[in-house]
Amino acid sequence: MNPEASAAEDRIWTVPNALSLARLLGVPVFLWLVLGPKADGWAVALLMLAGFSDWLDGKIARAWNQTSRLGRLLDPLADRLYILATLLGLAMREIIPWWLALAIPLRDVMLLGIPLILRRLGYGPALPVHFLGKAATANLLYAFPLLFLAHHDAWYAGPAGIVGWSLAIWGTGLYWWSGVLYWVQVRQLIRGAARLKR
Repeated sequence: MNPEASAAEDRIWTVPNALSLARLLGVPVFLWLVLGPKADGWAVALLMLAGFSDWLDGKIARAWNQTSRLGRLLDPLADRLYILATLLGLAMREIIPWWLALAIPLRDVMLLGIPLILRRLGYGPALPVHFLGKAATANLLYAFPLLFLAHHDAWYAGPAGIVGWSLAIWGTGLYWWSGVLYWVQVRQLIRGAARLKR
């Protein structure tokens, strides 16, 4: 990698990183809204804003050539923390069963060994996020606001529940499938490294 490209990768102060950091700071606010005053309207609005900023920071990073190592860590971290916070809030409010709240974080536990293996093989700390993982995250982030709305006594509760549960089940399936594919990629890298040593 040339010095200019390396310096670009090491950037911290970029617009996408600022958006990702703002998303991270919104996580405790979201949890407080859900579990404290139970202000679902504000919580859903914050969740939608987080989803929009997730799309926006990726768009800006590519359009303005502001991708960075920090961005590749902050972006998925913010997504995962929002998912965990939402699952916790939904489960504690008894909107979703605890088995669903645990199924999604268990997939992330399954991936904990990957960074260690990648470092040992001489690669970066994480694999590039592939489309399936992004699709799974998008499904879940769309499902959660709808599940909150489905818990209300209003005309929109029924349709919100149907669409929300469909996206939640589909998103959970895709989330696990993407986790399996990450391990398939790691296995291919291990085999490639073993062939090079011969």
